[in-house]
Order: sequence, then structure tokens, then C-alpha cells
Amino acid sequence: MTPPPTETSPSRWSGAKVGGATILTFVALLYLIELVDQLTGHSLDRNGIRPLQTDGLWGIVFSPLLHANWAHLVANTVPALVLGFLVTLAGMSRFVWATAIIWILGGLGTWLIGGLGSCRLPTNHIGASGLIFGWLTFLLVFGWLTRNIWQIAIGFAVLFVYGGVLWGAVPVLDRCGGVSWQGHLCGAIAGVLAAYWLSGQEREARSRKRLQDRAFPGPAS
Repeated sequence: MTPPPTETSPSRWSGAKVGGATILTFVALLYLIELVDQLTGHSLDRNGIRPLQTDGLWGIVFSPLLHANWAHLVANTVPALVLGFLVTLAGMSRFVWATAIIWILGGLGTWLIGGLGSCRLPTNHIGASGLIFGWLTFLLVFGWLTRNIWQIAIGFAVLFVYGGVLWGAVPVLDRCGGVSWQGHLCGAIAGVLAAYWLSGQEREARSRKRLQDRAFPGPAS
């Protein structure tokens, strides 16, 4: 069997440039959307995730693109740039799939549990932080699942720099309003699921190798 071609340094550099351009474009889009939202009196913000409301399902699509104000967007900008770019280093195809899984499953989870807590008032969840939490947990888990040294190193670096923000996914049931821990938690869970699903090729290869090693053990030393 012919082994897959080894990725050369120029191709890795080209992939990094594409990934960087993709994330910069995405963040620029967030700023453009927030500008429109500001100019229209925050008319877009009503399109967030409204838990357990049928029309609130549309928020699964729109919520990561919307922010309450400039401060909210600025707070998400650097994590989105850094973590999003690092996910692209796993490959653009995996980046697209991981983002889609986190976006949809994280949003659906927020729609289901977003009303939990002591506050009985209607809630409207907006912001890219759920997606950011998903990218974070994806990076923390993906390297271990693929046994890729480079991805494991990225995971350690991400844990060192951003590990503390995971406290934002801890449920807070005695507070009304504020940070959407529900969105953070659901995004984080979706990131782990994305890492598991998208590491299937490497996990299956390891499983086949283990079976081969058992069926054809090497000579005893």
C-alpha cells in the first residue's frame, strides 16, 4: 500500500495563509454585521437564540454572528482569531466541518437549555463565544485523538493560555442575565464531539494496526 504523500513545508505554509485569510474574513464579517446592527438600532439582535420558542430556532443560524455591542465583539475578537486560526491548521476541510458541527449542535443545545436558571424572563442568546468555546475544546481534544504530536502541542499551548476561560461553561443557576454559560457549555460539548467525529480516520487506522499486530505478532526478542 502506498503511504499518503507527506505534506511539504510550502504546502503547510500555503494552508496557514488560507486559514489566516479565512479567519480574518470571518471576523471582518462580524464587525460589518455589528456596524449594521448599530446603525439600525440593534434591530438584528432580536434574531438570537430564544430557548424553546419555535421562531427562536432561527437564532441557531444567526446567533454567532450577532453581538450586544462593540465591547462584546471586541472581547470575542482575539480568541476568535487565535483559536479559529489554530483549528484551520488541522486542515480546512476539518475546520469547516468542525465549525458547522459546533455552530449547529452548540446552538441547538443552547435552544434546549438556554432558559435554565432562576431567571424566569425570556432570554435571547447572541455572540460568537459558543463557537469560540467549541474551537477551544476541539483543540484540547483533537491532538490526543489523532496522536498527532503537533496537534497535541497546540492543545497544551491553548490549555495554558485559554484554559481558564472554561470556567465560563460552568452552570450558574442563581443569576439572571449576564454571560450565557448555556451557550459556552453547549459549544464546548459540541467541540469535543466534533473532535471525536473528525478524528475517525486516525482512530480507525490505529484500530486496524492493533488488529494486525495481534494477528501477525513480530518475532520474539
